[in-house]
Amino acid sequence: MDIPGMGFWQNLTQKGVKQAVSDKIDETTRAVLAGIGVKEARALLRGDPPTEKPNPRYRAQVKSFMLHIRPKFYQEGSTWFTHTFRLGYFSTLLFIIETITGLILMVYYTPSPTVAYYDMLNILSNVNFGKFLRDFHRLGAELMVIAVTLHMVRVYFTGAYKHPRQFTWLTGVVLLLVTLFLSFSGYLLPWDQLALWAVTIGTSMAEAAPLVGYQVNLILRGSQDIGAGGLLRFYLLHVFMLPLLAIVFISIHYYKVSREHSISLPAVIEEGEAPPDKIAAAKRKIDLIPDLITSEIMWAAVLIAGMTVYIAFFYSAALEHHADPLKTPLHTTAPWYFLWLQGMLKLGDKTMWGVVIPTIIFLILFAVPYIDPGPSRLAKNRKVGITVGILTTIFIVILTYMGTGLWGVAAPPPVELIQEFIPEEGVGEVRAIPYDQLFGGSYKASDPATYPSGRLGEILAEMKEAVDRESERGDNNFFDGDITIAIEDWQTDLKKLTVTVLWEEVPEGGTEREPRTYEKLFFIHRESGYELLESKF
Repeated sequence: MDIPGMGFWQNLTQKGVKQAVSDKIDETTRAVLAGIGVKEARALLRGDPPTEKPNPRYRAQVKSFMLHIRPKFYQEGSTWFTHTFRLGYFSTLLFIIETITGLILMVYYTPSPTVAYYDMLNILSNVNFGKFLRDFHRLGAELMVIAVTLHMVRVYFTGAYKHPRQFTWLTGVVLLLVTLFLSFSGYLLPWDQLALWAVTIGTSMAEAAPLVGYQVNLILRGSQDIGAGGLLRFYLLHVFMLPLLAIVFISIHYYKVSREHSISLPAVIEEGEAPPDKIAAAKRKIDLIPDLITSEIMWAAVLIAGMTVYIAFFYSAALEHHADPLKTPLHTTAPWYFLWLQGMLKLGDKTMWGVVIPTIIFLILFAVPYIDPGPSRLAKNRKVGITVGILTTIFIVILTYMGTGLWGVAAPPPVELIQEFIPEEGVGEVRAIPYDQLFGGSYKASDPATYPSGRLGEILAEMKEAVDRESERGDNNFFDGDITIAIEDWQTDLKKLTVTVLWEEVPEGGTEREPRTYEKLFFIHRESGYELLESKF
């Protein structure tokens, strides 16, 4: 009977201390690294060829849970950065990042309208690295939408959806939809004005669906308006149902790519249009360990480092005022990746442009491999498909612009003028003025002689240009406009700003201009940090 530990002591007496210890370290290393010993690990780190036969690196893939799902090798052409831009890899990596950061944020969050907003404030103010973690999660969500979308665009324009990859394309379209709704479902969780009204817009489109619209809207919101039921539903969608759906379809998608047809080669390689030496180089095998996996680790480090630097110096996830169902913010918009849908709503009937047409678009997207069954992936043989893709992209970009508050929707000029410089939500130019440059007094935009020094004087000059622009239009019933700003020391370290727009307009049914005024009050505290927030956008 073998006694645990006796093998080491026998080895110690037979081979000596040095060799026995070396053998034990090698044995432990092989156990930890799934068959790779010390000598082989050293060769991997140095980039040397395998030290044993059969190749222990392949054996490691068979034994390792994380690596056995990967192919032993890839064709070099499928790993060229300019072919895939690693977009599929980045999409999966970002999903993993979102899962990890989301699980941590869940610890500090309660999906209830009474506490959700205050949990967000707690995360931003009291949790160690809470703001960084939230920014990382929010930025990762937006990058994931970008990565998945660009991945689909790349696959379309390179024709990589063609046989034998039709079903893989279908799972990719499902993952695109899951990604969009995964990000959208997380939009409501901060329970601020942006969250409430962006989701209100989105769910109102579901209500326009024929036959089942009312029921779908009721299921999503939990009631006629978004409240406790709606927040809980979106929370469960965001942390359970949609991630589970994503894991299932990522697994199917990856299995098809990894085990059935591999990543596509560039079209010129697959169809023999490239020089023979380039084709041979593209079809050369590259081992997963160490060549491809080290490249993937490097790109993961680049992505995480880039996100960290961007968050540290340029990015801050917004948190607006507490959600108020009784007050609709000016120029409310859907999330940026759904602006194209909001742009379509401005074209006419909500049911047609908000439900029917988008549904047809996604059905066509699902059917792309069957609409274009031709075998060739070369651009010169797919002129119609490439042209349709370019026109669709341009169309989506135009609709996205139309979905912003810059097109088709305008409040009266006085409201728009104040919104331009002191928006209802966000920072704006006036709030971003350093507190010590908010000099007490009354200043008129039309009188440059009264301008104070510093940033406040520069903004007054910008206000004068904006007022002149509105006054010169002549089609908005806004004549001889002006803006005044009165700044008062209201309390210790608190200033009160009274912004007044003065203009003349012709009342309905009248012929003579009459003076009008529009006034709004704002308060700015010394510790508000608005100038720091503005510098990150």
